[in-house]
Amino acid sequence: MTIEIIAATLFVVALVHTFSVKFFERLASKYPRHAGLFHLLGEVEVVFGFWAVVLVCVMALVSGGSSAVAYAESRQYAEPLFVFVIMVIAASRPVLVTVQNALFLAAKILPVRTVVARVWLGLAAMPLMGSLITEPASMTLAALTLAPMVFRNGIPEKTKYVALGVLFVNISIGGTLTAFAAPPVLMVSSTWNWDSMFMATTFGWKATIAVIINATAVTLLLSKHLKDPSSEGVLEDGVRVPLAISGLHFLFLAGVVTFAHHPVIFLGLFLLFLGFAQAYERYQSELILKEALLVGFFLAGLVVLGGMQQWWLQPIVSRLDPLQLFFGATALTAITDNAALTYLGSLIEGISDSSKYMLVAGALTGGGLTVIANAPNPAGVTLLKKGFEDETIGAGGLLLGALLPTAVAASAFLL
Repeated sequence: MTIEIIAATLFVVALVHTFSVKFFERLASKYPRHAGLFHLLGEVEVVFGFWAVVLVCVMALVSGGSSAVAYAESRQYAEPLFVFVIMVIAASRPVLVTVQNALFLAAKILPVRTVVARVWLGLAAMPLMGSLITEPASMTLAALTLAPMVFRNGIPEKTKYVALGVLFVNISIGGTLTAFAAPPVLMVSSTWNWDSMFMATTFGWKATIAVIINATAVTLLLSKHLKDPSSEGVLEDGVRVPLAISGLHFLFLAGVVTFAHHPVIFLGLFLLFLGFAQAYERYQSELILKEALLVGFFLAGLVVLGGMQQWWLQPIVSRLDPLQLFFGATALTAITDNAALTYLGSLIEGISDSSKYMLVAGALTGGGLTVIANAPNPAGVTLLKKGFEDETIGAGGLLLGALLPTAVAASAFLL
């Protein structure tokens, strides 16, 4: 029990640290001699990885090195590896060019200014597209699409946080049209025999309504700040990407999504992708390897720290009635990964169908409240933070920005 208490303490410290990243950035400006260290501690993607390393070191001191290594090796790292791989491929130039140009053409059809339509599609269509390409890929494409239009200088900081909250909430609930795209659904789908038809008819249509309401409301809020794009299209800045090259990139993307739970296979595909990208370098922008690695490090740290929290989380989940479970899951998701929460619920024997629904609905609803609430959120933070003051995203600002879209999602799932 001693090491479990230590792990819970370090988990709380890591949570506090995520709310303090702006403080460390200000320290970096105040004390330039140690700016490098403070900048490191101010990177939200580093937080959970850093404290996971501390936990393993403490375990080695308390229980012995072999026990610490055995615990670290007992964790499942498929999700952090998958998010790393899917981010790099989804953000590659051929994929991004194809998606953004398709979005541009669709936006021109809608009866509003093109830039307004593009932002709306980025906040509504792309999160729902996550049901096919998985939520991490959807987050990557949506963030890169929205960044130059919404998350830039000239947009009020509070408005950007509202837009960020809508994006995170919509991504969290937008993957519910299938049984394989949203991490919290994936954790229970096989155990509870939930297939894609069940997800679409039970969760998906409600999530779609909430996504559209959230996207429409924040687009109206943003509309007066949005600048009209050029009439020349998107991202075709010199070298046109051949259709065959784009097609092969989408095949790599589809292969990784198909084998998302088989790291040996999707990592092999990723290595082939890197070789292919190098061979046709003239059609590539710089791959986001550093950004994706930071996100993978964050999620791996969450896996290590979160794996020691079952002793206090599961009793809470198992004692709640269905309605309490919904609100409890929504709140608990803010301080722990929603996939870990639903996994704990899947271990409860004899859980009722209504409790199953409320647990998953609550976990999905709260997935935009914090950076750790949903696996794709760290990717969004990494790709969008340069558009915010001090190039950091404050946990408090994200929480406040996500409250209204979270309430909309809660209403959709409850009513």
